[in-house]
Amino acid sequence: MTIRIYNTLKREKEEFVPLDPQRVTMYACGPTVYNYAHIGNARPAVIFDVLYRVLSQHYPKVIYARNITDVDDKINAAAAESGVDIKEISTRFTDAYHEDMAAVGVGRPTVEPRATDHMPQMIAMIQSLIDSGHAYAAEGHVLFQIDSYDRYGALSRRDMREMVAGARVEVAPFKRHPGDFVLWKPSRDPQPGWESPWGWGRPGWHLECSAMAETHLGTTIDIHCGGQDLVFPHHENEIAQSVCAHDGAPFARYWMHNGFVTVEKRKMSKSLGNTLTVNHLLKSHPGEALRYLLLSAHYRQPLDWSDEALERCKKTLDRLYGVVRTAAATHGPLAANEQPSEAFLEALRDDLNTPVALAELNRSGRDLANAESDEEARRLGGELLGNANFLGLLQSDPDAWFAQAADDDEAERIQALVDQRSQAKADRDFATADSIRDQLDAMGVLLEDGPEGTRWRKN
Repeated sequence: MTIRIYNTLKREKEEFVPLDPQRVTMYACGPTVYNYAHIGNARPAVIFDVLYRVLSQHYPKVIYARNITDVDDKINAAAAESGVDIKEISTRFTDAYHEDMAAVGVGRPTVEPRATDHMPQMIAMIQSLIDSGHAYAAEGHVLFQIDSYDRYGALSRRDMREMVAGARVEVAPFKRHPGDFVLWKPSRDPQPGWESPWGWGRPGWHLECSAMAETHLGTTIDIHCGGQDLVFPHHENEIAQSVCAHDGAPFARYWMHNGFVTVEKRKMSKSLGNTLTVNHLLKSHPGEALRYLLLSAHYRQPLDWSDEALERCKKTLDRLYGVVRTAAATHGPLAANEQPSEAFLEALRDDLNTPVALAELNRSGRDLANAESDEEARRLGGELLGNANFLGLLQSDPDAWFAQAADDDEAERIQALVDQRSQAKADRDFATADSIRDQLDAMGVLLEDGPEGTRWRKN
Protein backbone atom coordinates (compact mmCIF):
# COMPACT_ATOMS: atom_id res chain seq x y z
CA MET A 1 0.00 0.00 0.00
CA THR A 2 2.54 2.57 -1.15
CA ILE A 3 1.65 6.27 -1.10
CA ARG A 4 3.41 8.26 -3.80
CA ILE A 5 3.50 12.05 -3.89
CA TYR A 6 5.13 14.60 -6.14
CA ASN A 7 7.87 16.34 -4.15
CA THR A 8 8.39 19.90 -5.40
CA LEU A 9 11.86 19.91 -3.88
CA LYS A 10 12.95 16.93 -6.01
CA ARG A 11 10.68 17.67 -9.01
CA GLU A 12 9.60 14.05 -9.11
CA LYS A 13 7.09 11.62 -7.70
CA GLU A 14 8.44 9.72 -4.69
CA GLU A 15 7.29 7.03 -2.33
CA PHE A 16 6.20 8.63 0.92
CA VAL A 17 8.21 7.28 3.85
CA PRO A 18 7.51 9.17 7.09
CA LEU A 19 10.24 9.97 9.56
CA ASP A 20 8.20 8.20 12.26
CA PRO A 21 5.34 5.93 11.06
CA GLN A 22 3.74 6.27 14.49
CA ARG A 23 3.57 10.07 14.21
CA VAL A 24 3.17 11.52 10.72
CA THR A 25 3.29 15.32 10.51
CA MET A 26 1.94 17.69 7.88
CA TYR A 27 1.66 21.47 7.76
CA ALA A 28 -0.42 23.59 5.40
CA CYS A 29 -0.30 27.35 5.10
CA GLY A 30 -3.72 28.61 6.18
CA PRO A 31 -5.59 31.86 5.56
CA THR A 32 -4.63 35.42 6.29
CA VAL A 33 -7.92 36.50 7.83
CA TYR A 34 -8.65 39.95 6.43
CA ASN A 35 -11.48 39.06 4.03
CA TYR A 36 -13.63 36.15 2.88
CA ALA A 37 -11.78 33.16 1.42
CA HIS A 38 -11.91 32.93 -2.37
CA ILE A 39 -11.96 29.73 -4.39
CA GLY A 40 -8.19 29.90 -4.80
CA ASN A 41 -7.92 29.73 -0.99
CA ALA A 42 -10.45 26.90 -0.88
CA ARG A 43 -8.52 24.65 -3.28
CA PRO A 44 -5.60 23.80 -0.94
CA ALA A 45 -8.00 23.48 2.00
CA VAL A 46 -10.02 20.85 0.09
CA ILE A 47 -7.04 19.07 -1.47
CA PHE A 48 -5.00 18.74 1.70
CA ASP A 49 -8.10 17.74 3.64
CA VAL A 50 -8.18 14.71 1.31
CA LEU A 51 -4.44 14.15 1.83
CA TYR A 52 -5.01 14.07 5.60
CA ARG A 53 -7.76 11.46 5.09
CA VAL A 54 -5.50 9.30 2.93
CA LEU A 55 -2.63 9.45 5.42
CA SER A 56 -4.99 8.67 8.29
CA GLN A 57 -6.07 5.49 6.48
CA HIS A 58 -2.52 4.17 6.64
CA TYR A 59 -0.93 5.58 9.79
CA PRO A 60 -2.17 5.42 13.39
CA LYS A 61 -1.48 9.09 14.17
CA VAL A 62 -1.35 12.00 11.75
CA ILE A 63 -0.90 15.51 13.11
CA TYR A 64 -2.16 18.07 10.64
CA ALA A 65 -1.41 21.72 11.41
CA ARG A 66 -3.03 24.49 9.36
CA ASN A 67 -2.32 27.94 10.70
CA ILE A 68 -4.30 31.14 10.97
CA THR A 69 -2.33 34.27 10.10
CA ASP A 70 -3.99 36.85 12.35
CA VAL A 71 -1.27 39.52 12.29
CA ASP A 72 -0.45 40.94 8.88
CA ASP A 73 -0.35 44.26 7.04
CA LYS A 74 -3.44 43.27 5.02
CA ILE A 75 -5.38 42.87 8.26
CA ASN A 76 -4.10 46.25 9.44
CA ALA A 77 -5.28 47.86 6.20
CA ALA A 78 -8.71 46.20 6.37
CA ALA A 79 -9.18 47.36 9.97
CA ALA A 80 -8.18 50.93 9.09
CA GLU A 81 -10.55 50.95 6.11
CA SER A 82 -13.45 49.70 8.24
CA GLY A 83 -12.59 51.88 11.22
CA VAL A 84 -12.57 48.94 13.64
CA ASP A 85 -10.08 47.18 15.86
CA ILE A 86 -7.67 44.75 14.18
CA LYS A 87 -8.86 41.93 16.45
CA GLU A 88 -12.41 42.44 15.21
CA ILE A 89 -11.34 41.93 11.59
CA SER A 90 -9.29 38.80 12.30
CA THR A 91 -12.03 37.25 14.47
CA ARG A 92 -14.79 38.01 11.98
CA PHE A 93 -13.00 36.46 9.04
CA THR A 94 -11.61 33.52 10.98
CA ASP A 95 -15.19 32.59 11.88
CA ALA A 96 -16.27 33.12 8.26
CA TYR A 97 -13.42 30.91 7.03
CA HIS A 98 -14.45 28.10 9.37
CA GLU A 99 -18.09 28.33 8.25
CA ASP A 100 -17.25 28.43 4.54
CA MET A 101 -14.76 25.57 4.70
CA ALA A 102 -17.23 23.44 6.68
CA ALA A 103 -19.81 24.11 3.95
CA VAL A 104 -17.45 22.65 1.32
CA GLY A 105 -16.75 19.62 3.51
CA VAL A 106 -13.33 20.59 4.87
CA GLY A 107 -12.69 19.15 8.33
CA ARG A 108 -10.77 20.99 11.02
CA PRO A 109 -7.04 20.20 11.17
CA THR A 110 -5.59 18.41 14.18
CA VAL A 111 -4.20 21.72 15.40
CA GLU A 112 -4.88 25.26 14.17
CA PRO A 113 -2.20 27.56 15.57
CA ARG A 114 -2.67 31.33 15.43
CA ALA A 115 0.30 33.59 14.88
CA THR A 116 -0.55 35.91 17.77
CA ASP A 117 -0.31 32.99 20.22
CA HIS A 118 3.31 32.25 19.31
CA MET A 119 5.24 35.48 19.89
CA PRO A 120 7.68 34.00 22.45
CA GLN A 121 8.59 31.17 20.03
CA MET A 122 9.07 33.64 17.17
CA ILE A 123 11.27 35.94 19.22
CA ALA A 124 13.36 32.97 20.38
CA MET A 125 13.84 31.77 16.79
CA ILE A 126 14.92 35.23 15.66
CA GLN A 127 17.41 35.48 18.50
CA SER A 128 18.93 32.10 17.59
CA LEU A 129 19.37 33.25 13.99
CA ILE A 130 21.12 36.42 15.12
CA ASP A 131 23.37 34.46 17.48
CA SER A 132 24.37 32.05 14.71
CA GLY A 133 25.16 34.84 12.24
CA HIS A 134 22.23 34.24 9.88
CA ALA A 135 20.29 37.39 10.81
CA TYR A 136 21.06 40.98 11.73
CA ALA A 137 19.27 43.94 13.30
CA ALA A 138 19.00 47.24 11.42
CA GLU A 139 16.87 50.33 12.12
CA GLY A 140 14.32 48.48 14.25
CA HIS A 141 14.14 45.58 11.82
CA VAL A 142 15.68 42.13 11.97
CA LEU A 143 16.51 40.57 8.61
CA PHE A 144 17.59 37.13 7.47
CA GLN A 145 20.82 37.24 5.49
CA ILE A 146 20.16 34.99 2.49
CA ASP A 147 23.79 34.65 1.41
CA SER A 148 24.52 33.00 4.77
CA TYR A 149 22.57 29.93 3.63
CA ASP A 150 24.18 28.26 0.63
CA ARG A 151 21.05 26.24 -0.30
CA TYR A 152 18.86 29.32 -0.68
CA GLY A 153 16.79 28.95 -3.85
CA ALA A 154 16.82 25.12 -3.95
CA LEU A 155 13.02 24.80 -3.70
CA SER A 156 12.15 27.40 -6.34
CA ARG A 157 15.32 26.74 -8.35
CA ARG A 158 16.12 30.40 -8.79
CA ASP A 159 19.52 32.00 -8.67
CA MET A 160 20.27 35.19 -6.76
CA ARG A 161 19.98 37.43 -9.82
CA GLU A 162 16.54 36.13 -10.69
CA MET A 163 15.36 36.61 -7.13
CA VAL A 164 16.39 40.24 -7.03
CA ALA A 165 15.38 41.15 -10.59
CA GLY A 166 11.88 39.69 -10.65
CA ALA A 167 11.06 38.75 -7.10
CA ARG A 168 8.58 40.17 -4.66
CA VAL A 169 11.25 41.58 -2.38
CA GLU A 170 11.22 44.89 -0.58
CA VAL A 171 14.38 46.85 -1.34
CA ALA A 172 15.45 48.99 1.60
CA PRO A 173 18.70 50.91 2.33
CA PHE A 174 19.31 49.02 5.58
CA LYS A 175 19.47 45.64 3.83
CA ARG A 176 22.87 44.09 3.25
CA HIS A 177 21.49 42.18 0.25
CA PRO A 178 18.34 43.21 -1.67
CA GLY A 179 16.92 39.71 -1.14
CA ASP A 180 17.31 39.71 2.65
CA PHE A 181 13.86 39.28 4.16
CA VAL A 182 12.21 40.62 7.30
CA LEU A 183 11.97 38.55 10.46
CA TRP A 184 10.83 41.43 12.68
CA LYS A 185 9.66 44.96 11.91
CA PRO A 186 8.72 47.98 14.01
CA SER A 187 5.09 48.82 14.76
CA ARG A 188 3.44 52.19 15.20
CA ASP A 189 -0.07 52.85 16.47
CA PRO A 190 -2.58 51.55 15.58
CA GLN A 191 -0.54 48.62 14.24
CA PRO A 192 -0.34 45.60 16.56
CA GLY A 193 2.95 45.13 18.35
CA TRP A 194 4.84 43.15 20.97
CA GLU A 195 7.87 43.88 23.12
CA SER A 196 11.10 42.37 21.82
CA PRO A 197 14.88 42.85 22.17
CA TRP A 198 14.68 44.94 18.97
CA GLY A 199 11.88 47.21 20.09
CA TRP A 200 8.11 47.31 19.84
CA GLY A 201 7.14 45.45 16.69
CA ARG A 202 5.65 42.44 14.98
CA PRO A 203 6.94 39.38 13.11
CA GLY A 204 7.46 38.94 9.41
CA TRP A 205 4.99 36.66 7.63
CA HIS A 206 7.53 33.98 6.70
CA LEU A 207 8.77 33.59 10.26
CA GLU A 208 5.29 32.92 11.63
CA CYS A 209 4.89 29.59 9.85
CA SER A 210 8.36 28.35 10.81
CA ALA A 211 7.75 29.03 14.50
CA MET A 212 4.28 27.49 14.50
CA ALA A 213 5.43 24.38 12.63
CA GLU A 214 8.32 23.87 15.06
CA THR A 215 6.07 24.35 18.09
CA HIS A 216 3.42 21.83 17.08
CA LEU A 217 5.19 19.39 14.76
CA GLY A 218 8.88 19.47 15.66
CA THR A 219 12.15 20.46 14.04
CA THR A 220 11.66 18.36 10.89
CA ILE A 221 8.18 17.71 9.50
CA ASP A 222 7.12 15.12 6.96
CA ILE A 223 5.00 17.11 4.49
CA HIS A 224 4.61 20.84 3.94
CA CYS A 225 1.66 21.86 1.74
CA GLY A 226 0.49 25.03 0.07
CA GLY A 227 -0.39 26.79 -3.13
CA GLN A 228 2.01 27.08 -6.04
CA ASP A 229 2.19 30.83 -5.48
CA LEU A 230 3.88 30.24 -2.11
CA VAL A 231 6.94 28.40 -3.46
CA PHE A 232 8.77 31.72 -3.66
CA PRO A 233 9.35 33.65 -1.56
CA HIS A 234 7.30 32.25 1.33
CA HIS A 235 8.34 28.60 1.37
CA GLU A 236 11.88 29.34 0.23
CA ASN A 237 12.24 31.70 3.18
CA GLU A 238 10.66 29.25 5.59
CA ILE A 239 13.26 26.66 4.65
CA ALA A 240 16.19 29.04 5.05
CA GLN A 241 15.25 30.36 8.47
CA SER A 242 14.14 26.96 9.83
CA VAL A 243 17.22 25.04 8.67
CA CYS A 244 19.54 27.73 10.00
CA ALA A 245 17.69 27.95 13.32
CA HIS A 246 17.99 24.18 13.77
CA ASP A 247 21.70 23.63 13.06
CA GLY A 248 21.11 22.40 9.52
CA ALA A 249 18.30 19.91 10.24
CA PRO A 250 15.86 19.62 7.29
CA PHE A 251 12.68 21.63 7.68
CA ALA A 252 10.29 19.53 5.55
CA ARG A 253 11.03 16.25 3.79
CA TYR A 254 8.29 16.50 1.15
CA TRP A 255 6.79 19.62 -0.40
CA MET A 256 3.38 19.54 -2.11
CA HIS A 257 1.94 22.47 -4.06
CA ASN A 258 -1.44 22.82 -5.75
CA GLY A 259 -1.92 24.62 -9.05
CA PHE A 260 -3.61 27.96 -9.63
CA VAL A 261 -7.34 28.55 -10.05
CA THR A 262 -8.38 30.63 -13.05
CA VAL A 263 -11.84 32.01 -13.81
CA GLU A 264 -13.07 31.62 -17.38
CA LYS A 265 -9.42 31.09 -18.47
CA ARG A 266 -8.29 34.34 -16.82
CA LYS A 267 -6.17 34.88 -13.72
CA MET A 268 -8.30 35.71 -10.70
CA SER A 269 -7.59 39.25 -9.50
CA LYS A 270 -9.27 42.25 -7.94
CA SER A 271 -8.38 44.41 -10.94
CA LEU A 272 -10.33 42.12 -13.26
CA GLY A 273 -13.25 41.94 -10.83
CA ASN A 274 -13.38 38.14 -11.07
CA THR A 275 -12.43 37.19 -7.50
CA LEU A 276 -15.04 34.65 -6.45
CA THR A 277 -15.47 34.15 -2.72
CA VAL A 278 -16.72 30.88 -1.30
CA ASN A 279 -19.15 32.83 0.88
CA HIS A 280 -20.79 34.37 -2.19
CA LEU A 281 -20.88 31.15 -4.21
CA LEU A 282 -22.56 29.29 -1.36
CA LYS A 283 -25.54 31.61 -1.55
CA SER A 284 -26.56 30.05 -4.87
CA HIS A 285 -24.72 26.72 -5.05
CA PRO A 286 -24.47 23.72 -2.69
CA GLY A 287 -21.12 23.29 -0.99
CA GLU A 288 -20.71 19.78 -2.38
CA ALA A 289 -20.85 21.10 -5.94
CA LEU A 290 -18.00 23.50 -5.13
CA ARG A 291 -16.05 20.66 -3.54
CA TYR A 292 -16.64 18.36 -6.51
CA LEU A 293 -15.31 20.99 -8.92
CA LEU A 294 -12.24 21.65 -6.75
CA LEU A 295 -11.48 17.91 -6.85
CA SER A 296 -12.22 17.47 -10.55
CA ALA A 297 -8.72 18.40 -11.78
CA HIS A 298 -5.47 16.90 -10.55
CA TYR A 299 -4.25 19.11 -7.72
CA ARG A 300 -0.95 19.98 -9.43
CA GLN A 301 -2.69 21.17 -12.59
CA PRO A 302 -4.44 24.51 -13.11
CA LEU A 303 -8.18 24.48 -12.43
CA ASP A 304 -10.42 26.68 -14.54
CA TRP A 305 -13.58 27.78 -12.75
CA SER A 306 -16.71 28.59 -14.71
CA ASP A 307 -20.47 28.62 -14.24
CA GLU A 308 -20.73 25.85 -16.80
CA ALA A 309 -18.22 23.63 -14.98
CA LEU A 310 -19.99 24.22 -11.67
CA GLU A 311 -23.34 23.34 -13.23
CA ARG A 312 -21.87 20.12 -14.66
CA CYS A 313 -20.67 19.14 -11.19
CA LYS A 314 -24.10 19.90 -9.74
CA LYS A 315 -25.77 17.72 -12.38
CA THR A 316 -23.32 14.88 -11.70
CA LEU A 317 -24.20 15.02 -8.02
CA ASP A 318 -27.90 15.17 -8.91
CA ARG A 319 -27.48 11.99 -10.89
CA LEU A 320 -25.61 10.21 -8.10
CA TYR A 321 -28.13 11.29 -5.47
CA GLY A 322 -30.93 10.19 -7.79
CA VAL A 323 -29.35 6.76 -8.25
CA VAL A 324 -29.00 6.34 -4.47
CA ARG A 325 -32.59 7.40 -3.85
CA THR A 326 -34.03 5.12 -6.52
CA ALA A 327 -31.92 2.15 -5.43
CA ALA A 328 -32.97 2.60 -1.80
CA ALA A 329 -36.64 2.82 -2.78
CA THR A 330 -36.37 -0.28 -4.98
CA HIS A 331 -33.99 -2.50 -3.02
CA GLY A 332 -34.15 -1.23 0.55
CA PRO A 333 -31.87 0.97 2.71
CA LEU A 334 -28.23 1.38 1.67
CA ALA A 335 -25.36 1.64 4.17
CA ALA A 336 -21.94 3.11 3.37
CA ASN A 337 -18.95 0.78 3.62
CA GLU A 338 -16.59 1.72 6.44
CA GLN A 339 -13.58 1.32 4.14
CA PRO A 340 -13.29 2.76 0.62
CA SER A 341 -12.75 0.32 -2.23
CA GLU A 342 -9.20 -0.63 -3.14
CA ALA A 343 -9.35 0.78 -6.69
CA PHE A 344 -10.62 4.08 -5.32
CA LEU A 345 -7.93 4.28 -2.64
CA GLU A 346 -5.22 3.27 -5.09
CA ALA A 347 -6.04 6.34 -7.19
CA LEU A 348 -5.67 8.62 -4.16
CA ARG A 349 -2.46 6.93 -3.04
CA ASP A 350 -1.02 7.81 -6.45
CA ASP A 351 -0.29 11.49 -5.77
CA LEU A 352 -3.91 12.29 -4.88
CA ASN A 353 -5.32 11.46 -8.32
CA THR A 354 -8.80 12.77 -7.59
CA PRO A 355 -9.99 12.70 -11.25
CA VAL A 356 -9.45 8.93 -11.30
CA ALA A 357 -11.09 8.59 -7.87
CA LEU A 358 -14.12 10.55 -9.11
CA ALA A 359 -14.27 8.36 -12.22
CA GLU A 360 -14.37 5.33 -9.92
CA LEU A 361 -17.15 6.99 -7.95
CA ASN A 362 -19.21 7.53 -11.09
CA ARG A 363 -18.58 3.96 -12.24
CA SER A 364 -20.04 2.73 -8.95
CA GLY A 365 -23.05 4.96 -9.56
CA ARG A 366 -23.65 3.52 -13.02
CA ASP A 367 -23.32 -0.02 -11.71
CA LEU A 368 -25.76 0.71 -8.89
CA ALA A 369 -28.29 2.10 -11.36
CA ASN A 370 -28.17 -1.23 -13.22
CA ALA A 371 -28.30 -3.46 -10.13
CA GLU A 372 -30.79 -6.29 -10.60
CA SER A 373 -30.99 -7.76 -7.10
CA ASP A 374 -31.25 -6.42 -3.57
CA GLU A 375 -27.94 -8.05 -2.68
CA GLU A 376 -26.15 -6.47 -5.62
CA ALA A 377 -27.68 -3.07 -4.85
CA ARG A 378 -26.58 -3.23 -1.21
CA ARG A 379 -23.04 -4.16 -2.25
CA LEU A 380 -22.74 -1.45 -4.90
CA GLY A 381 -24.55 1.13 -2.79
CA GLY A 382 -22.20 0.49 0.12
CA GLU A 383 -19.22 0.92 -2.18
CA LEU A 384 -20.56 4.13 -3.74
CA LEU A 385 -21.47 5.75 -0.42
CA GLY A 386 -18.27 4.60 1.29
CA ASN A 387 -16.09 6.09 -1.45
CA ALA A 388 -18.17 9.26 -1.61
CA ASN A 389 -18.00 9.74 2.16
CA PHE A 390 -14.22 9.51 2.02
CA LEU A 391 -14.15 12.39 -0.48
CA GLY A 392 -16.70 14.41 1.48
CA LEU A 393 -19.48 13.90 -1.10
CA LEU A 394 -23.04 12.54 -0.95
CA GLN A 395 -23.30 13.74 2.64
CA SER A 396 -26.98 14.73 2.46
CA ASP A 397 -30.18 12.74 2.47
CA PRO A 398 -31.24 12.57 -1.21
CA ASP A 399 -34.62 14.18 -0.53
CA ALA A 400 -32.94 17.04 1.34
CA TRP A 401 -30.42 17.44 -1.50
CA PHE A 402 -33.11 17.87 -4.13
CA ALA A 403 -35.29 20.05 -1.93
CA GLN A 404 -32.43 22.52 -1.32
CA ALA A 405 -32.53 23.50 -4.98
CA ALA A 406 -35.73 25.43 -4.28
CA ASP A 407 -36.46 27.97 -1.55
CA ASP A 408 -39.10 27.12 1.02
CA ASP A 409 -41.97 28.91 -0.75
CA GLU A 410 -41.13 27.38 -4.12
CA ALA A 411 -40.74 23.95 -2.55
CA GLU A 412 -44.23 24.22 -1.07
CA ARG A 413 -45.68 25.20 -4.46
CA ILE A 414 -43.90 22.32 -6.18
CA GLN A 415 -45.01 19.79 -3.57
CA ALA A 416 -48.62 21.03 -3.86
CA LEU A 417 -48.53 20.47 -7.64
CA VAL A 418 -46.95 17.03 -7.18
CA ASP A 419 -49.74 16.11 -4.72
CA GLN A 420 -52.40 17.38 -7.16
CA ARG A 421 -50.90 15.29 -9.94
CA SER A 422 -50.85 12.20 -7.73
CA GLN A 423 -54.49 12.73 -6.86
CA ALA A 424 -55.38 13.24 -10.53
CA LYS A 425 -53.64 9.95 -11.39
CA ALA A 426 -55.50 8.20 -8.58
CA ASP A 427 -58.75 9.60 -10.01
CA ARG A 428 -57.65 8.40 -13.46
CA ASP A 429 -57.77 12.01 -14.68
CA PHE A 430 -54.71 11.53 -16.85
CA ALA A 431 -55.19 14.71 -18.86
CA THR A 432 -54.90 16.81 -15.70
CA ALA A 433 -51.95 14.73 -14.48
CA ASP A 434 -50.14 15.26 -17.79
CA SER A 435 -50.91 18.98 -17.71
CA ILE A 436 -49.43 19.30 -14.21
CA ARG A 437 -46.35 17.33 -15.29
CA ASP A 438 -45.87 19.77 -18.19
CA GLN A 439 -46.21 22.68 -15.76
CA LEU A 440 -43.62 21.22 -13.43
CA ASP A 441 -41.32 20.47 -16.36
CA ALA A 442 -41.47 24.14 -17.37
CA MET A 443 -40.41 25.03 -13.82
CA GLY A 444 -37.33 22.83 -14.18
CA VAL A 445 -38.72 20.10 -11.93
CA LEU A 446 -37.99 16.44 -12.70
CA LEU A 447 -40.40 13.79 -11.40
CA GLU A 448 -39.55 10.25 -10.38
CA ASP A 449 -42.54 7.93 -9.98
CA GLY A 450 -41.90 4.90 -7.78
CA PRO A 451 -43.64 2.36 -5.60
CA GLU A 452 -43.51 4.74 -2.63
CA GLY A 453 -45.02 7.64 -4.59
CA THR A 454 -43.62 10.51 -6.61
CA ARG A 455 -40.35 12.27 -5.75
CA TRP A 456 -39.18 15.48 -7.35
CA ARG A 457 -35.98 17.44 -7.84
CA LYS A 458 -35.02 20.74 -9.40
CA ASN A 459 -33.01 20.42 -12.59
